[in-house]
Amino acid sequence: MSKMQSVPDIAGIIKKRRQKLEIREGYISLIWRALLIAVIGYVVFTQVIIVTQANGIGMFPAIKDGDLIISFRLQQAYTKNDVVTYKVDGIRYIGRIAAREKDVVTMDDSGTFLVNGTVQGGEIFYPTYPGDTIQYPYTVPVNHCFILGDYRIHTKDSRDFGPVPMESVEGKVITIIRRRGI
Repeated sequence: MSKMQSVPDIAGIIKKRRQKLEIREGYISLIWRALLIAVIGYVVFTQVIIVTQANGIGMFPAIKDGDLIISFRLQQAYTKNDVVTYKVDGIRYIGRIAAREKDVVTMDDSGTFLVNGTVQGGEIFYPTYPGDTIQYPYTVPVNHCFILGDYRIHTKDSRDFGPVPMESVEGKVITIIRRRGI
């Protein structure tokens, strides 16, 4: 009878060891998956997109103070009227590309804004007065862009600090999430 009892005991021991091994392998698999998700999340949120909060009213009414902004970093070519995030002297701004390299920008005291001789404005309700930094007409240098805020009488933009180098443009705004009492 002792031989009969030892056979089921060995089978039970083997079964328990297999279960422990499967549990251990499951935990190891879970840890690897969690690490992979963390690495992918880090890459996405540092190299592919920018998530930032709008500060100020420089892009009002399109973007309001406190709105959450999501920008796409991998954009290769920016076009006129693209809303972008960019940095000047380490400070992040949000603005609209008004002119690209080799475009001629003209502003006068009447608030008229011209690019290559064509009056610009579109959906912008505010006049565009020239700043003191640049003499107009102004030709945008190669690998630079001229960026303006939408609320042109209350914003800092290329009129204040000149054209923005393309390498300072961080990404194109793809989503605006309105802040509702958050």
